[in-house]
Amino acid sequence: MGGGVLARLSIDTDLATKILCGFIRDQTRKAGLPRAVIALSGGIDSALSATLAARALGPENVLAIRMPWRDSSPGSLADADLLIEALGLPALTVEITSMVLPLFERFPEMDRRRRGNIMARQRMIISYDQSVAWGGLVMGTSNKTEFLLGYSTIHGDSGVALQPIADLYKAQVRQLAAALDLPPSILDKPPSADLWEGQTDEEELGFTYGEVDQVLYLLVDERYVVDEVVEEGFERAFVEEVWRRVKANHYKRTMPNIARLSNRALGHDFLYLRDWVG
Repeated sequence: MGGGVLARLSIDTDLATKILCGFIRDQTRKAGLPRAVIALSGGIDSALSATLAARALGPENVLAIRMPWRDSSPGSLADADLLIEALGLPALTVEITSMVLPLFERFPEMDRRRRGNIMARQRMIISYDQSVAWGGLVMGTSNKTEFLLGYSTIHGDSGVALQPIADLYKAQVRQLAAALDLPPSILDKPPSADLWEGQTDEEELGFTYGEVDQVLYLLVDERYVVDEVVEEGFERAFVEEVWRRVKANHYKRTMPNIARLSNRALGHDFLYLRDWVG
């Protein structure tokens, strides 16, 4: 099952690198900010994003910010340090524990989800503060698999100015990261948001990236319907659950919808093309 789908997920890594570096240069140039700010967790997604940014803008123009919480894995910090040293990035460490604890203590009934959202949003606040201080765009680190499944926090890890790897499935992130020679300790460790001890993405999601990448690719890129994906050998309940998540989390992938009352509402109706041409 899925061997053919895995082959179709494979990318031309040289071409992908060229396109993504060009995208980063173009977006920063248009914003008038020749630098980037990136939250570096030590995971493969942020490591790949930082590597691409360093290639596109020069390592001296990419600020890596480590924002650990008291229960963050020391291994993740060590991997972030390893990449910072390997790329030659300027770096900053901002401990978030003292910033989020007062809110946790105000609402002691908070579950892990609420705490995780608060930590993600605190990191967004720090990133944007450093965006002003550093003079760089805040760069995202989310991949396509996470975005489609809604595995992100609005105004948290999704609160960024540009998303260089959000059109790469997790399998493609791994392929490109390997091609760019990221450290083995980063390539091989289980994906984790590192929000609490022992937390992993796949345990929270309830399935592996290897499984869901194939289903998402068929549903989204190949535009299969659920029945057609099932015919490829995937369990119907799994496919239906994945498709339900994709549809339910669409709101996370768009700007807030604006109710239209005028002839030119902000959003899709508000185009600058005539101003550019004329």
